[in-house]
Amino acid sequence: MDNDLMKKRIFAAGPSISQLEIDTVMDAVKNGWYEDAYFYCELFQEEFAKYHDRKYALMTPNCTTAIHLVLAGLGIGKNDEVIVPECTWIGSTAGIKYLGAKTVFCDIDKDNWCIDPSKVETLINKNTKAIIAVDLFGNMPDYDKLEYLCDKHNIALIEDAAEAVGSIYKGRKAGKFGLASTFSFHRTKTITTGEGGMLILDDKDLFERCSFLRDHGRIPGGKPYWNLEVTFKYMPFNIQAALGLAQLKRINELVNIKRKHLRLYKDKMSDIEGLSFNSEPPQGLNGAWITALVFDKSYNINKEKALEFLIAQDIPARPFFYPLSSMPAYGDCGDQMKRINSVAYDISNRGINLPGAMNLSNQEIDYICNKLKLLLLSNN
Repeated sequence: MDNDLMKKRIFAAGPSISQLEIDTVMDAVKNGWYEDAYFYCELFQEEFAKYHDRKYALMTPNCTTAIHLVLAGLGIGKNDEVIVPECTWIGSTAGIKYLGAKTVFCDIDKDNWCIDPSKVETLINKNTKAIIAVDLFGNMPDYDKLEYLCDKHNIALIEDAAEAVGSIYKGRKAGKFGLASTFSFHRTKTITTGEGGMLILDDKDLFERCSFLRDHGRIPGGKPYWNLEVTFKYMPFNIQAALGLAQLKRINELVNIKRKHLRLYKDKMSDIEGLSFNSEPPQGLNGAWITALVFDKSYNINKEKALEFLIAQDIPARPFFYPLSSMPAYGDCGDQMKRINSVAYDISNRGINLPGAMNLSNQEIDYICNKLKLLLLSNN
């Protein structure tokens, strides 16, 4: 690494923690027990739902459990099918497998890298019970078409907004689409609780069912130690929620940092043709959880080659998500699915994620972009 950057390591991801978070968490440590044992959990849920114009919210251990919870709340199980995008983190789809349902992989849109509604409709059949749309890297799919399809076929639309805090599509915030939306507060996310997730929704019956399923099948206020069903233990805790609440109060500041990263990467690489970055949703904006970059085919650079080069320069880039059907977890059916979901396989092969830690400096972005230019020039 250049001499002036040797003293500071570049991180792929990481949070911004201010005195507000420290003070709020310390209050939870000191006072968040006894009669206030869930004070911060309930307040964080309430404020998070309000921010996203939803009626109800349930905090969970992570986004994976939030998705599992809503799928279970919908009664999805054996012989049911759920359509998902090929390119996403496995947490978006794991809950389908937990419930014994079938995961149906759909190709992605070449521009926004999210699930392609035109391909979705070809996959719908009598067993299809839900579609999980993922707001990949802060990008957002064509929700007008997805909502139309779900209404037409009476299918539940679930929005995985884990990576999209702060994104907006046609004036609607990520988190306001479909029957329910889910978020992640992993240590790498824009808003963090270390680990953690949130399910937000408007349907009272589904909210009550998910609340019941979240805590070992007990009715709130019911007989102690009395369980009506064997369910899950997906409860949050005060200290975790206190950190999330403080982060939520800084949401505009945090999203602006992420958007600044995306803007600087685009600006500093603007003299190079054939590069695709996160797209802005129509009449909206991209919360830009992480800046993704897809190389044009003319460069003949795949993500493995790019990552090898960048990591050798002490730049902790990460791969674009692999197609789920290509991995051992789903039977490594890549040869067949590569033909069917060709866009996902192609874009994933040419895509990387650039460093996006909250403490990333302009100087470090300059360094990363200069090394990217060296990589591209060496292959031109």
